[in-house]
Amino acid sequence: MALCLDTHCHLDADEFGHDRDAVIHRAAQSGVNGVLLPAVRAKDHLSVKNLTHQAAQLMPASCYTLGIHPIFTPEAKESDLEVLRHSVIEALDDPRFVGIGEIGLDYFLPDLDANHQAFFFEKQLDLAEEFNLPVILHVRRSQDAILKALKPRKIIGGIAHAFNGSFQQAEHFIKLNFVVGFGGAMTFPRALQIRRLAKDLPFESIVLETDAPDIPPAWLAKQVSHRNEPAELPQISSILAEIRSTSISQTQTICANNALRVIPRWATLLAQLPLSKD
Repeated sequence: MALCLDTHCHLDADEFGHDRDAVIHRAAQSGVNGVLLPAVRAKDHLSVKNLTHQAAQLMPASCYTLGIHPIFTPEAKESDLEVLRHSVIEALDDPRFVGIGEIGLDYFLPDLDANHQAFFFEKQLDLAEEFNLPVILHVRRSQDAILKALKPRKIIGGIAHAFNGSFQQAEHFIKLNFVVGFGGAMTFPRALQIRRLAKDLPFESIVLETDAPDIPPAWLAKQVSHRNEPAELPQISSILAEIRSTSISQTQTICANNALRVIPRWATLLAQLPLSKD
């Protein structure tokens, strides 16, 4: 049985507020074994943890990371970093806690202050180094700046989520023990650059994600309500399988194993679960 993991899913988002239980059930029914739920604000850490444990009742491989997303840095205070550090220390005893994230830089939204983002990003990289944890990176139009911040550090690796940079930038992330995430954007036939990356990058450097409720795949984009869900991941994986001329089962398993390699605590969690990874 293939191991199907959604490496980036915001199940705590308001968009799921009215039917979250049904969303989790649909994902499990579709064959998703687990989701990685990245926190985006310090005040969300407890709810993210609790929701992950709830989702794990149907998707046993579910896990979470803790962090402050660059989009939420305008409302973040320096004291939130202490809250984050305390949350991380408490979470170290929880096998479903696997890293720091979602963190990074966003150079797409014009109203975000680059220096303010960088302050929170660097402080959270400090935390990842201190506790030897991988990071889930938000890299929207900021790949070079993030690579510059990573290179002098001893970050053990992680995921460059929703990757849409160049082949050369991807290679630099790979050399730093990162894998790159592909999801809904890859399903559009006109997304030529993303599809080239998905085809030509080493298969051991790719993971699957939805970024639900965001980045809906092509078959949802024209619907009135185009909210993305983790249940879409198996069909997203079929697009990657087509691009790489492999089976869906092989694609899901390779991508899952890639995620487990760069997120050691997730691998430890999986080893304790009665899931087949063959």
